[in-house]
Amino acid sequence: MEAWYPALLGYLVGSIPFGLLLTKAAGMGDVRSIGSGNIGATNVLRTGNKGLAAATLLLDLAKGFVAVFAAGEIWDEKGMAFAAGAVVIGHCYPMWLKFKGGKGVATHAGVAFALGWPIGLAYAGIWLSTLAIFRISSLAGMAAVVGAAAAGPLFGYPQFFPVLAAIAALIIYLHRENIARLMKGEEPKVGADR
Repeated sequence: MEAWYPALLGYLVGSIPFGLLLTKAAGMGDVRSIGSGNIGATNVLRTGNKGLAAATLLLDLAKGFVAVFAAGEIWDEKGMAFAAGAVVIGHCYPMWLKFKGGKGVATHAGVAFALGWPIGLAYAGIWLSTLAIFRISSLAGMAAVVGAAAAGPLFGYPQFFPVLAAIAALIIYLHRENIARLMKGEEPKVGADR
C-alpha cells in the first residue's frame, strides 16, 4: 500500500467545507466573517441557526468517519491511520479556502468512531460530560481529543495511538487562543456571543 493514497483520500474528504457551504446555501453569507472566523459547527452556531450548526456538526463528523472507514475497506489499519490524520488536516487546512478551515473537533469524533467504537464512545462521553459541566465548547473538544488518544491503547487499539496523539496535538495547537482565554477566564460559553 502506498501511504499517500489513503492520505489523499482523507485530505480531499476532510477539506469539504460543510459549514461554509451550508451557511451560504441558507443565504447567511460567509460564516468566516463572524465569530472565530472558522468553518466549524461552533462558529456556525453563532449565526443563530441551531439547525445549520447541528447539520455542520453531523456532516463534519460524517466525513471523518467515512474517510477512515473507506480506507479500512480499501486498504488496512495502516491506511486507516493515514486517512485519519489526513482527514483532520484537510478539515483544518482545506486548500480550497487558502488553508484556513475549522479546528477539527467534530471531524475527529468521526475518526474516533471509525478507528474503534470504544474510542468513539470515550470521545463522546468525555465531550458531552465536559460540555454539560462547563458549557465551554473548546474545553470539551480538547478534553475529548486527549481522551481519545488515551482510549486507544486502553481499549485495545495501541496501533492507533500515534495518529490519535498527533491529531490531539494539532487540535490543541489550533485552540491556543482559546487556551489563553480559558486561562484568563474569558472563554465564552455555548450560546454566548464572542
